[in-house]
Amino acid sequence: MTEVHTPGAPDTHGTTRRRGPAPRALTRAGLVDGAVLVLLLAAVAVGFGPVWGSAGYVLPAAGGAVVGLLVAWLGAWRRWPVVTVAAVTIAAYFVLGGALALPGTTLAGVVPTLDTVRGLALGSVEGWKEFVTSPPPMLSFPDLAVVPYLLMLVVAVVAGTIAWRARFAAWAMLPLAAGLVTVILLGTVEAALPVAQGLVLGAVGLLWSALRVVEGRLGRHSVTTEASTEATRRLRWYRFRTGAMVLGVAAVVAAVAAPALLPADPRTVLREEITPPLDLHQYVTPLASFREYAKDERETELFRVEGLPEDARVRLATLDSYDGVVFAASSDQPGSGVFTRAGAEIATADDAARRPVTVQVLDYSGPWVPDVGAVTGIDWQGDRAAEHTAGTYYNGTTETLLATGGVAAGDTYELQAQVAPQPSEEDLRAGEIDTDVVLPPLPEEVVPASTGGKAGQFMGEATDPVERLFALRDGLVASGVFSSGLEGQSFSRPGHFAARIDALLADEEMVGDDEQFAVALALMAREAGIPARVTMGFYPKKGALEPGEPYTATGQDVHAWVEVPFEGYGWAAIDAVPDEDSKVQPQPRSKQVPKPPVLDEPEPPEEPADDIPGETEDTDEDDQDAHRFDWGLAALVVAAVVVPLALLASPFLVVLALKARRRTRRRTTGRPSDRVSGGWREVVDVATDLGTGVPPGATRREGAQALGERFGDAGHVALAHRADASVFGGAEPSPQEVDAYWADVATVVGGLRSGVRRRDRWRAAVSLRSLRGGDGSGRPTGRHTWWSSLRARLPWGRPSGGARPHDEGQHGNENGDSR
Repeated sequence: MTEVHTPGAPDTHGTTRRRGPAPRALTRAGLVDGAVLVLLLAAVAVGFGPVWGSAGYVLPAAGGAVVGLLVAWLGAWRRWPVVTVAAVTIAAYFVLGGALALPGTTLAGVVPTLDTVRGLALGSVEGWKEFVTSPPPMLSFPDLAVVPYLLMLVVAVVAGTIAWRARFAAWAMLPLAAGLVTVILLGTVEAALPVAQGLVLGAVGLLWSALRVVEGRLGRHSVTTEASTEATRRLRWYRFRTGAMVLGVAAVVAAVAAPALLPADPRTVLREEITPPLDLHQYVTPLASFREYAKDERETELFRVEGLPEDARVRLATLDSYDGVVFAASSDQPGSGVFTRAGAEIATADDAARRPVTVQVLDYSGPWVPDVGAVTGIDWQGDRAAEHTAGTYYNGTTETLLATGGVAAGDTYELQAQVAPQPSEEDLRAGEIDTDVVLPPLPEEVVPASTGGKAGQFMGEATDPVERLFALRDGLVASGVFSSGLEGQSFSRPGHFAARIDALLADEEMVGDDEQFAVALALMAREAGIPARVTMGFYPKKGALEPGEPYTATGQDVHAWVEVPFEGYGWAAIDAVPDEDSKVQPQPRSKQVPKPPVLDEPEPPEEPADDIPGETEDTDEDDQDAHRFDWGLAALVVAAVVVPLALLASPFLVVLALKARRRTRRRTTGRPSDRVSGGWREVVDVATDLGTGVPPGATRREGAQALGERFGDAGHVALAHRADASVFGGAEPSPQEVDAYWADVATVVGGLRSGVRRRDRWRAAVSLRSLRGGDGSGRPTGRHTWWSSLRARLPWGRPSGGARPHDEGQHGNENGDSR
């Protein structure tokens, strides 16, 4: 018994019916394809494991893969064109993305909101950059779940569409391979399950591809018999066994040879090559506000800390670069570390014990976030939690936290911190300084002139780095007078610019506070070859805090100290502050000789206006700027939404533009009879896009009859007769007759479109049926031949179901009213 499969056949009216074999997606072979795709997509998605740090990536990645395969399956079953598949994919991305990737922005965890749409739109554009510039684990940044969701959705749609609809289905391995490479680039140097991924993608993928290649060669639309079907089955099983054996041997050889062949260097990932986009120059160093805390806000309660260990210090910022004006924090400099995004989990180099520390901000404000020890996670609470989570950065080298939005009264956060006990001075004197530690270079021109001489005076003949360090510290303490410029204290100028430090070290009796003495010690230590950096923070007086009690920091608790790296202890704190009660008190007011105000040396600014972006001298202008609408930010938000939507809509706009250009050419170019004939072709093309084509080789009158079977008489029959009269008449029609004919064409086209549903009208407007083949002139151009040949070789193949829409023959033979 012989069975012949035909892809389609015209009915008695000339229209094409979709008959023949069922789509592959509905067959047993299609189910096998689906199972293989699920296995291959799972192998790709597993690569997100190390960078995510938990199983939290499974829902968005698996959800995107399932949604993508479902869209591809529906497209294969319903024989949707590429444009429809793309539109359904976009709709599925926004409708289901909230539940699968951004459940925190939805209603009841399912219904998308405006925040959901905004997050998905911005995530599709900016999520990739944030993904590779945020430190792992990604579970700290739930908004970045958009990346695995979108990636797996696109890979699944493309791979499924090719597998179920293409003549050469093996091309489906290309998007899967591209997805695997993308996951590797987005991940870390640590591989997920490389052996399992290689076996699945290599063995299963190649074996499935080989079987589909054999099936493609045999052909699906050939004449088959029972004997040939049995022979094909045996051949397929033989190829399967042979391929499995070859791949098994290759897998064993690869497993043995891989250690010797693979490079020793770690694999390349994007996050190792890209510097996070955080510009520290826009944030003023906190040390510039030291005197304000110490003098003007002594009694102000700044923040409250619960869980602060005994003798621990609250760090505001670690400052490692000096430009002659201020000590500031740096990023991506030698030894400075890098500020990267911080969340609930921050990767650390060791597994030391963590302890929770809760900080409640009272009257403190600024970008520098108070922290304790080495932070391994920060969990924001309150109304601004989402803003802070998206804008918090941490430098693991300097152990400094920064919030780009700035903390303010009412903010609360919980730190997971590793707090090491502070070594005693005896321990440090018996230890060794790690002089190999690198810090940002200190330009010679910014170092105060008296630094070297005073350092040599204090160090004397000492050569050991530890002895030198403590000699410098002891010299400052012995020669210094503590003063923050408060009433009853010696006059003390604020700031730590080069001239201020130079004057401090040049005086026999050095007058200053933590700010000046810490900077002076750090500069002298650096001159002596000892790595040193300045840290600003808060801690209570010894014995002032009972164990277990919350610590409320006030302005009088502000301090600055020097940190020096000791082997076995890390960065240890060194205090260089004279005792407040051990120095000579200021002279009585009657003995002081005040200087005339006009002769006072003008006090230099703590930091030039150019070096402190965001600060201006005119406060009125600041107030006006604060209330001024930020057009740049608005433009950025609009661009982030409009640009993706424009890119998504561009295929539809291109189709509409091509049809508009074709209509204009038909109406305005050629002889008058050609323009009339073009009007009839416009009617035929509109009908074709609406789903009713004209049989190949039909004359205009036969085409009008075929359209009448579907639409009734909408006036197109008269148009067909008039077109024949113009083309085959003895004289050319006048321009007025051509314009009148095209006016009637517009009326008929409107009637055809009004007879279908609105959804079908929209689909017809972007349909590609009438654009396939020819240029609409009615004369062969050769385009039909190369387009058909190219489509037959492309992965997605020729459109399934139905014959090609109208060709040149549908417009009639312009040399005679015969077929």
